[in-house]
Amino acid sequence: MSQTGLTENQIQLIEESFAAVAPRGAALVARFYQRLFQDYPEVKPMFTSDPHVQQKKLLGSLVLVVENLRKPEKLQPALQQLGIRHNDYGTKPEQYQAVGSTLLKTLAEYAGDVWGSELEEAWTVAYTAISEVMIESAQLAEANA
Repeated sequence: MSQTGLTENQIQLIEESFAAVAPRGAALVARFYQRLFQDYPEVKPMFTSDPHVQQKKLLGSLVLVVENLRKPEKLQPALQQLGIRHNDYGTKPEQYQAVGSTLLKTLAEYAGDVWGSELEEAWTVAYTAISEVMIESAQLAEANA
């Protein structure tokens, strides 16, 4: 995904780290939401669907992103649609920071010893670019509504 500013090495780091945590993906996303609601209780009311369904959606989105980092033509439209859906849920741009921070903490926890500054930077660059696409598409949809 050249728009992310990720280097080839960073993409490879993300792919490898996700492959390492993916077998525990269900636990990872459950821990993500536990941590999100603990650190940012103000977002909890936004999540009204079945927690297991929400967890599956998050895991599916992570898989989609990681599997398509090298295919921006597939990833870009998927992220735009995701941004529009999140806008419909009432997600505000500033809430993306809470999600990103929580995601990084949770990935670090599950990655264990392989987590380091280089890997954290790769995930940070990726998440920042992803959230920017989602926020821009949500704002565009809002402006055109």
